[in-house]
Amino acid sequence: MPCEFDDYIERRCTESAKWRTYGDDVLPLWVADMDFRSPQPVIDALRERLDHGVFGYPTVPAEFPEVIVERLDRRYGWRVSEEDIVFIPGCITGFNMACHAIGSRGDGVLMQPPVYGPFLSAPANANRRRVEAELTRGRDGRYTVDTDLFERSLGGRTRLFVLCNPHNPVGRVFSREELTAMAEACLRHDVVICSDEIHCELLFSGQRHIPIASLAPEIAARTITLMSPSKTFNIAGLKCAVAIVQNPELRKQFQAARQGLVPGINVMGYVAALAAYRDGQPWLDALLPYLEENRDEAARFVGAELPGVQMATPEGTYLAWLDCRQAELGENPGSFFLREARVALNDGLDFGQAGEGFVRLNFGCCRSLLQEALRRMAEALAHRRSGPRRQDPA
Repeated sequence: MPCEFDDYIERRCTESAKWRTYGDDVLPLWVADMDFRSPQPVIDALRERLDHGVFGYPTVPAEFPEVIVERLDRRYGWRVSEEDIVFIPGCITGFNMACHAIGSRGDGVLMQPPVYGPFLSAPANANRRRVEAELTRGRDGRYTVDTDLFERSLGGRTRLFVLCNPHNPVGRVFSREELTAMAEACLRHDVVICSDEIHCELLFSGQRHIPIASLAPEIAARTITLMSPSKTFNIAGLKCAVAIVQNPELRKQFQAARQGLVPGINVMGYVAALAAYRDGQPWLDALLPYLEENRDEAARFVGAELPGVQMATPEGTYLAWLDCRQAELGENPGSFFLREARVALNDGLDFGQAGEGFVRLNFGCCRSLLQEALRRMAEALAHRRSGPRRQDPA
């Protein structure tokens, strides 16, 4: 039976950063957008709005907050009000706003590396100090939270904890027990939580996302939650996200951090996001099994064909975190695979010092492309073991 996600869609003819950063012979499995066409209801809604032909300043579509409130209740049993929702251009904007809003110059912002690169620079953007409580990696490659280290890291002048759940790049979907331990520690130390939950709808079999703010009212009162349809429905270029802030005073602080610099949402961003949340569920229901098969294909191939490389099976996202430290590459593994395999991956150091020796692979693509990229990576490793290295292309 034909599958729409098996279609290869040429993107080099567009403005795609993913496909145009490297040469035409490179397979890009790096930046976190998928190569799939967005849901048809999103395309139809954009086309209808485009046909109208007038694109003045927008207001929030009246139906949009209602759709978000209903979706959060249905999916997570989390009841919020429409007044709790703040519309922002993206989750990166959101956690940078949180860094500006909470604490003062020199205060600490806690995060858990290896973590999404823009997290790492956000504290300095607000004249804050980055504090790290590294995730603990087990022998099986699975990461967990060291709760003792986490609590110790909240001491002193730490005022904000920026959580990534599901976690990018390691693919963890944190359990209720883990989230509760972190949230209660933050309450004990009077630390605000900013939770980036952008991948919350991209979960695999047996996993359940729990918004950290949904654990208890006292936790909700100290939490800024960031969500967006951008990753889920592949509409990241349209720039629409939400912050859910249930404490009115905290919401006022967060809003003030716009400081005249953070714009509202553009017309097409609103249109696409509303259509995705309202009408995109059948597409998402078809996407998730396909991504899970891609994940399993990557895990099988890495285990059998990439000696010295280990991949822990991600519980969520469409990103695989590959440990290349035993592959004896003798260098930055991202550069090795780009040069020798002509496959672009994110190098682990993009995610902090804890990512040294790792790469992140995006398997949100048609299966044939994923298989070709993995084959190239295997050939590059085999060639390195058996013969001289390739020369860099002129």
